[in-house]
Amino acid sequence: MKEKTILLVEDNSGDEALTKRALMKARIKNELEVVRDGAEALDYLFCTGEYVTRDIKKVPQVVLLDLKLPKVDGLEVLRRLRSDERTRLLPIIIFTSSQEEDDVVAGYEGGANSYVVKPINAKSFTDCIQQLGLYWVTLNEALPQ
Repeated sequence: MKEKTILLVEDNSGDEALTKRALMKARIKNELEVVRDGAEALDYLFCTGEYVTRDIKKVPQVVLLDLKLPKVDGLEVLRRLRSDERTRLLPIIIFTSSQEEDDVVAGYEGGANSYVVKPINAKSFTDCIQQLGLYWVTLNEALPQ
């Protein structure tokens, strides 16, 4: 069976590198696709723009979504994904540095499956990504395609 994809929506190259390293360390071998802004995330998921040739039936296992993104912010990405029949059930984890109560509430009201604040130090960040990966990729039963 082909491995499921993890979609990382992240504009910070340092957090991207830490995420990749943590997934490797946890031996999570799923393909990791990275998009760097909200508009690119929407293009990827809806197979538009530069992703027009991507197979729309290949839905990621999980989306790790930052909130503070260029072009289209994470909450707007979440709103659009939840309002479309093709992506309304896609597991979305908000993975952000924002601890603001308004962001947490807006994330859950918008339909996020989880809201995780990025740890500040590298070891805690790595541990967090490993746990997220193990749960969402290994333990969680994915929605049938």
